[in-house]
Amino acid sequence: MRKLQYVFMALAALSFVVPAFAQSGASPAVNLVPIGVGLAMGLAAGLCGLGQGKAVASATEAVARNPGARSAIQILLILGLAFIESLTLFTLVMVFLKM
Repeated sequence: MRKLQYVFMALAALSFVVPAFAQSGASPAVNLVPIGVGLAMGLAAGLCGLGQGKAVASATEAVARNPGARSAIQILLILGLAFIESLTLFTLVMVFLKM
């Protein structure tokens, strides 16, 4: 765990190196937007996938415990999945706006 902390501290320090040692007009500015956008989309898609998996698992377990409440659970499941998916779609829209 300590090694991982050192790695993250080194990465944080290196993220400030580019502006600190920049020279005036000698080299073009580094465009880090594509990297940030790719990380944001990957993070949003991955975490939304985990959220959707947990929601479906919980709904399946709820229907297994109480089959009579299937229609109410299904409506809430679809509504919840739509909200979760909208987060990924909002991130995708931000990707297109930033690129």
